[in-house]
Amino acid sequence: MGIKIDTVIIDSEETSRELILNYLQDVEDINVLQQFSDILVAQDFIIENKVPLVIVDVTTKTNISLDIISKLTSSVKNIKIIVLSYEMDSNLVIRTLRAGAREFLTKPLIQNDFIEAVQKMKDLILGNINDMTKCKVVTVFSNKGGIGKTSLAVNLAMEIANITKEKVALIDLNMQMGDITTFLNLDPSFDTSYVINNLDRIDETFLLSTLEQYNKTSLYVLADPPDIEQAEIITPEEISTLINILRNIFSYVIIDTTSSFDSKTITALDNSDLILLIGITSLPSIRNFQRCYDLFKKLGYTKDKIKLIINRFMEADKIKPDDIENVLGEKVFFTIPNNYYTLNDSIEKGLPVSEIAPDSNLSKSFKQLAALLSDNYSYNGSKHVQINRENKFNFLGLFNKK
Repeated sequence: MGIKIDTVIIDSEETSRELILNYLQDVEDINVLQQFSDILVAQDFIIENKVPLVIVDVTTKTNISLDIISKLTSSVKNIKIIVLSYEMDSNLVIRTLRAGAREFLTKPLIQNDFIEAVQKMKDLILGNINDMTKCKVVTVFSNKGGIGKTSLAVNLAMEIANITKEKVALIDLNMQMGDITTFLNLDPSFDTSYVINNLDRIDETFLLSTLEQYNKTSLYVLADPPDIEQAEIITPEEISTLINILRNIFSYVIIDTTSSFDSKTITALDNSDLILLIGITSLPSIRNFQRCYDLFKKLGYTKDKIKLIINRFMEADKIKPDDIENVLGEKVFFTIPNNYYTLNDSIEKGLPVSEIAPDSNLSKSFKQLAALLSDNYSYNGSKHVQINRENKFNFLGLFNKK
């Protein structure tokens, strides 16, 4: 028997509280002190008893609940709060994390996700793991140019920094045609080549002073080398070392790569926790998806490592996300709407979309994707809308021909 972790459950639904209790039986050393149907009633009990673990549904009385969560995190030292909600809106996720919650789970609860979240909070409380986010390395990739991977990498990195307030590194490994600094209107003093040439002296102070901080945020940018000759002498081994060093300093590393499967790109993919495979709803793009999946399989990547992203999606597109899923046998993780004018305005002004048009569908989409990929959010279900329609041609047949 280990140390018991006192826990409070807050949920207005009795059946939901019973389900949570049932799931908690599969986690050792959890002691449910009390159940409440209203967080207003529960807050004094939690503060008085210094309850270390709170599980709370914020579907109702959302604003009040978030205010109380903020109060609890400042009143009870090292409290860990898991938030539940039927709502999956990215703004709610962001507000919840900023209030101090450590995990966000959507309802209806998936048992394994819930148990994993509780176990993580338990380990944090007991000190079995460090109370800091393990670095997540995400590479944005497409084997075809012009798909929009750089704009995705830039805006994703910016939104993760905005949401988590943790250090995020945005790395341009498109060694010959990198555009990240253009997209953010930066003129950095140092680049990848300089950092790699000084690997023996790198520490946190060196990196944070070398990478270009964007507009006093927690986003730091490492540009591609200005000369092709400098880029060519960088080795895959040096890239691997660089990524490992970045892992020790940053909570998130977002990598933009070239569209070719060269040794440097594969090194970045090998060293990534997630690969965002970007495409659009066109037949050539789907064929490229297939080629990438075939190669990823040969490289030994698991399915969980690859997240399929459909960019520039329009409801009027003839090919739909579910068509792509049927062809590939893989789920589409996320769809990003087509908003040419907003994105073009963003690129021309060298500003993230959220600074150009914060209320646009594109800005909201980047925020939602960032929330999904942050460590404190558990993804549950597909994000695109399935559309019932009459098939007018044999779509699968185009890809089943020998």
